[in-house]
Amino acid sequence: MVKKLFIDPKNVYIKKETELGKILEFQYQGTLADEIRDKKLTKDDALEILKEMIWIRVSEEFLDTIKIKGEWKGLPYQYNGPAHMATGQEGAVVGLHWLLEKDDFIFGTHRNHAEVISKGLSSIYKMSDQELEEIMKNYNEGKILEAVNKTTYKFKNIKEKAVFFFMYGFLSEIWGMKQGFNLGLAGSMHLFFTPFGIYPNNAIVGASASLALGAAIFKLTQKKNGISIANIGDGGVSTGPFWETLNFATMDQYKELWNSPYNKRPPFMINLMNNQYGMGGQTVGETMGYKIPARIGAGLNPNNMFSERVNGQDVLATIDLMRRKKIIVEKGDGPVLNEIVTYRYNGHSSGDLESYRTPEEIIAWKKFDPINLFAKQLIENNIIKDDLEIKKIREEIESFYYQIYKLSIDRKITNELDWENNNQVLDNLMFSRKKFTYTKEKDVEVLIKKEQNPRVQRILRRERYAIDKNGKQLSKMKSYQIRDGIFEAILDHYYKEPTFAGWGEELRDWGGAYGVYNGLTESLPYHRLFNSPIAEAAIVGTACGYAIAGGQAIVELEYFDFLFRAGDELSNQLSKWRAMSGGQLKLPVVVRTNIGSQYGVQHSQDYTSVLASITGINLVAPVTPYDAKGLMNTALNSEDPTFFIETQKLYDKGEFFVKEGVPKEYYEIPFGKGVIREVGDDLTIVTLGAALYTALDAAKILKEKYNINSEVIDMRSAVPFDYDIIIDSVKKTGKIILINEGFERMNFMKAVSANLTEFAFNYLDAPPAVLGARNWIMPGADYEKYIYPQVDDILSTIDGKIIKLKDYQAKKINTPVEYKRRAKYGV
Repeated sequence: MVKKLFIDPKNVYIKKETELGKILEFQYQGTLADEIRDKKLTKDDALEILKEMIWIRVSEEFLDTIKIKGEWKGLPYQYNGPAHMATGQEGAVVGLHWLLEKDDFIFGTHRNHAEVISKGLSSIYKMSDQELEEIMKNYNEGKILEAVNKTTYKFKNIKEKAVFFFMYGFLSEIWGMKQGFNLGLAGSMHLFFTPFGIYPNNAIVGASASLALGAAIFKLTQKKNGISIANIGDGGVSTGPFWETLNFATMDQYKELWNSPYNKRPPFMINLMNNQYGMGGQTVGETMGYKIPARIGAGLNPNNMFSERVNGQDVLATIDLMRRKKIIVEKGDGPVLNEIVTYRYNGHSSGDLESYRTPEEIIAWKKFDPINLFAKQLIENNIIKDDLEIKKIREEIESFYYQIYKLSIDRKITNELDWENNNQVLDNLMFSRKKFTYTKEKDVEVLIKKEQNPRVQRILRRERYAIDKNGKQLSKMKSYQIRDGIFEAILDHYYKEPTFAGWGEELRDWGGAYGVYNGLTESLPYHRLFNSPIAEAAIVGTACGYAIAGGQAIVELEYFDFLFRAGDELSNQLSKWRAMSGGQLKLPVVVRTNIGSQYGVQHSQDYTSVLASITGINLVAPVTPYDAKGLMNTALNSEDPTFFIETQKLYDKGEFFVKEGVPKEYYEIPFGKGVIREVGDDLTIVTLGAALYTALDAAKILKEKYNINSEVIDMRSAVPFDYDIIIDSVKKTGKIILINEGFERMNFMKAVSANLTEFAFNYLDAPPAVLGARNWIMPGADYEKYIYPQVDDILSTIDGKIIKLKDYQAKKINTPVEYKRRAKYGV
């Protein structure tokens, strides 16, 4: 829905044929002599390239030996974690990373050791001693350097020390030690070292694509140097999030709607590492139909994403590819998709080498070994003398690596986090609980002053308390609404933080779900607020990558039901990278969603309990305008990710609880603090979400008809939550019912109830009762009252489980016997 783009039917129905462009394959025919003659490489460069490939080979063979035999060169070590080697792919990875600078980011896969070593060693080769010393001194609070300084090895120079530092941090991370890159919390499959542009490597196949694109969008919108690369295995191209990312990366709007200087495509590149196997299945000939992965670019844009196949066993061919394609990406004409055809000698992991391929195939590929092929050219060009010199280089690297290995397993120097004695060892790593640090280096980019925004002017005319001086409820049109509170907080933040950007489905001209974003278009240029494809996984994944790179994002899933289409991005990406980084990464992302009402079976479900089972994300559910604005302000002023649950049927609710009304000024409501909506001493009613208003109606009947004074508590937050407010209430009442509109089975309130039974058992006169929606599909609009908790459900639950209500005639049965019957039938 873009008013700027007129769709003229006269230009649509034109008879024509569309041809797909060519995809080049194995075009490079150059030699090392050509590269040196053309001054593209020096002899020193060539020697360094060979050494980096040998470093990778030594390291991979070392890890494989450790995993299988439990020792290396007579020095034993028991490593119990995963090890996914890429022996044989050295030419591909060194070639892909040789031309990259520290400001070029790479996001890779679980088979990442070679990529990490390659990017790390090439960064050290290019960087100054001063830069390297600064990184070693400050990284991980100096823990790695402190350990390195205890080695007995005598370094020849700063660069050699930097290599020792880097490879020691690499090994320590794999072993799970606090001297690792990420305190040992990322491990083998998720290694990263951001000072060298090595960003999270992902054990979820294909998942790095959206993170890398998010980082590229950050680079584009914040005018940062470098490009962002997703290194993806050929087996990952079939995944949904990967395809969503391709659509997201190739959107026309970057060039057609975004204003200069942002009318470029994000500096994004995908390297498909085609080593012939997904895990144990062959993508070509078995699990895919494209024959060559490079062809998939043809479906995304007219230039086929500049797709090309290159010989990954020829390191020079891969360098040449990157030399040409990096220019395209830097100019903003990408994205680019490269297929690097290579081969791994190892199995998917240790021990499965020949379970799905023949020894003859491995032998055939070893005749195209990238190290041997390149070493031969060095000999031909008199850079090294002969094979004996190559052998000597390897022996020197092995000897150096032995010193690193020895230090990495010395438990007097290299040690793990205090898992045994500190049961809070990860408490401060799951969340930072720190305020967001505003960017001071640039001004915010907006189209008009905030006070000139037409919606801001409309909101100023509304009453910020929903009841007038005569006690009469104001009309919806006159009253400040929940959607206004969310809008005010978001708009205010846009005028404060220059990196703050938002995207999702139909956000601009349409205004987002239920008009919450109406008015943002008038204030914000496209690069700060834009429509995404219908691609929930990519929406959340790019937000995660954008934040990892240094920005702040707010994205929207139009309905709670769409949660599962972004399930991995929420449960394995956004929620985990802060802790997996050892607390180094910030994830200031807000994900908005809403619970539908009268909107059908697949658009009206509350999945709070599902989200609450994911560690590492704040989870809040405001149901009043005051809380919506205050909690959104808190979410936007946090370094941690927050899932912000809204409710469709409440968007036009006015403020009934804060008599002073919703302040025009900025304010925050702390996460985890519930609020008492009505005071009482006979029964505690706790709600999370829209059930608050039903509970208040029930409380009114309980008081007027049964003389039961209920204390009604609105939790407002699911994660975190301070139980003291409920415990203090139960101390008075001794009885409690907990209500949420999620399905009854595994309702989030079941967890609250279980905790409360432990925390306040001595104060309870009866077991806590939990009321949720029926475990049915959501019926049509006119029948939702039969599934969502209604007033009579609350009364019948109280009567059947807590307090017998005199002369009460239950319309519905909510007794333990009835719940037992439902459980028997799975409903």
